[in-house]
Amino acid sequence: MSELLIILLLLMIVGALVAIETSNLLSSIISVGAVGFLLSIVFLFLGAPDIAITQIVVEILVLVVLIRATISRDLTTITGDRELFGMIVTVAAVLAVAVLSVHMFEQFPPFGVAVMDRVAGAPSTTYLEQGLAKTGAANIVTAILLDFRGYDTLGEATILFCSILGALTILRRKARKKQAEADKESESA
Repeated sequence: MSELLIILLLLMIVGALVAIETSNLLSSIISVGAVGFLLSIVFLFLGAPDIAITQIVVEILVLVVLIRATISRDLTTITGDRELFGMIVTVAAVLAVAVLSVHMFEQFPPFGVAVMDRVAGAPSTTYLEQGLAKTGAANIVTAILLDFRGYDTLGEATILFCSILGALTILRRKARKKQAEADKESESA
């Protein structure tokens, strides 16, 4: 598994270098997005699926906002020619992700086998055995989210709230700007 983490880290470094060295702003934003998605895969391998999900959600929101801001300001040009280095890196990244995905899915347990059956000291076993006694909550999911992992849940909710608030702020500013331009045009007519 450490070989896979090293490969993912190397791909993240290559993506960061592409983001820095490319002259096309849109390609740079897409490279940064690829680095973020690779980071979420690293979080999965490190056993932190909740952080991986949060990373994916934040990455999608940031990527959409940045691409929208880049395209709306005409900071990028779309031409028929491509940078050879960028195309080679893109093809290599797609092939590497495909190979890593196949390898990753081979390591997953068979469908229907719980993690607590595979790992003896899994936290889920503790949660299920001692959840009611330690928390007093009848719903074990609520007990896990709010009692056992309360700070983690608070951090994730804060990250998601800030991301959504930032996206709404950017999108709302653009809508207000369009409305102000339409009002000026109607007043001058």
